[in-house]
Amino acid sequence: MNNTEILSPPSIVALQMCSGQNPDDNIASLKQVLKTLPATRPLLVCLPEAFLVFSKSANDTLLVAKQVEQYKLQLSELCQLHNIWINAGTIPEPFSEHKYYAASHLYNNQGELVATYNKIHLFDVNVDDKTGNYRESDFTQAGNDVVVVDSPFGKIGLTVCYDLRFSGLFNELARQGAEIILVPSAFTVPTGQAHWQPLLTARAIETQCYVIAAAQYGTHQNGRQTYGHSIIISPWGEQLSVLPSGVGFISGHVDLNQLNKIRRDMPVQSHQRFREHLL
Repeated sequence: MNNTEILSPPSIVALQMCSGQNPDDNIASLKQVLKTLPATRPLLVCLPEAFLVFSKSANDTLLVAKQVEQYKLQLSELCQLHNIWINAGTIPEPFSEHKYYAASHLYNNQGELVATYNKIHLFDVNVDDKTGNYRESDFTQAGNDVVVVDSPFGKIGLTVCYDLRFSGLFNELARQGAEIILVPSAFTVPTGQAHWQPLLTARAIETQCYVIAAAQYGTHQNGRQTYGHSIIISPWGEQLSVLPSGVGFISGHVDLNQLNKIRRDMPVQSHQRFREHLL
């Protein structure tokens, strides 16, 4: 362990990025930010959706998917170098010749891939912005599996962006023991202004989990505009930290004693009488 590192309550950092079309540039930006992180350990660093590549076309993303192993290796090495856990937002994992998974990988501080979640709910909607029409299912393969994994920070549940609108998934994560739920995102500006904070707060309150949402922000090389507002929310629905705009990071501590007290005082999971069918 580096002599500058201080053992402390588990900390989580959410990075806000404005990812471009070149994966090497995005990795280089990540490396620079990691040099400025707090010295406390253990530390989980959460990256936004599409952190590795924010392409203009599905074909460009497919090309990156075919080279993804080299970037996964770099992420593994960064975890070891900085003694950190990383949730790698989403990166494209090959599914077929014409489709890829939006895969959210979780690496431990030894650089080991400990969990993978493939985005279940795909963004097929019309939005009042410059892009207008989004049809994620045309090039992304939907996942099927709900993922909860043990960690030094607590039990982590994995989701991605549009999943946020589906409370059934979040309630299933809580039922499977999740204490922290990660929501790497690239929300549009109109939907972000209307729904981002209310949905995240609702998911935290109803599951009694910490919700960590690392977001994309700004005008990207591909012409997309994203909302930002990376946020950390407590199991009581409190905003612990938020970054409305720009690139950078926010951080917060996980207090499982507080979480357990909230659940003990208001045991909503044991009161739950409905179980939604997710898939």
